[in-house]
Amino acid sequence: MSSSADDDVELPFISHLAELRDRLLRAIMAVLLVLIALIPFAGDIYTRLATPLIAKLPAGSQMIAIDLAAPFFTPLKLVFLVAVVITAPWILYQVWAFVAPGLYQREQKLAIPLLVSSTLLFYLGCAFAYFLVLPSVISFLMLVTPEGVAMMTDMSRFLDFVVMLFLSFGVTFEVPVATVILVAMGWVELETLRQSRRYFVVGAFIVAAIVTPPDVISQIMLAVPMCLLFEVGILASAALVRQRAAEDARESADSS
Repeated sequence: MSSSADDDVELPFISHLAELRDRLLRAIMAVLLVLIALIPFAGDIYTRLATPLIAKLPAGSQMIAIDLAAPFFTPLKLVFLVAVVITAPWILYQVWAFVAPGLYQREQKLAIPLLVSSTLLFYLGCAFAYFLVLPSVISFLMLVTPEGVAMMTDMSRFLDFVVMLFLSFGVTFEVPVATVILVAMGWVELETLRQSRRYFVVGAFIVAAIVTPPDVISQIMLAVPMCLLFEVGILASAALVRQRAAEDARESADSS
């Protein structure tokens, strides 16, 4: 009797592992396909990424490669990261498809908008970092470079710098999603979030000082959008609370 019960438990567990394997393989295959398609353009993609820096370099200056293999591996690393970013919606869909059967209907309705909005906000944060923050940071660093010092940035270190900048802005732009999740799961009351605005502003500037380069411009350009996005999250959370209250009232009316 116990052996049969163990078999019943083991079979669903094995099927879940098989489905998880299939989902992971689909995500990995998507990344590999996009990576293979981008490899011939690796040099052009890196040049495009470095354009804000190259445009600010003094006449006669250029980027350098300290490591012998950097001209090959650095663009390859970049296109891999680009492939992951491009396939992020597909990867998130695989995660969603795996966990969706275990969610309640209300959670499923909430999960899809959150997945879409989180992806768009991450892309928006990266675009904000590239088009606005990166040129401003480079201009500031060029301005404070001591006289007689030639700015000749290593291409590998520049990529690490840009990736960190993109991740910082991409992740911090997820503030509205995080706010909605906290309220939706009942971990934080909406009124508590409204009353904690001043503390969030202080925390935003502290986070900006930690994750951004050591200049005031990038810190402000991260902290201010974080505060604005926190307000967006509060508005979205309030709309969610009103929607749930209306649904509960409707269900109560139907049951009575």
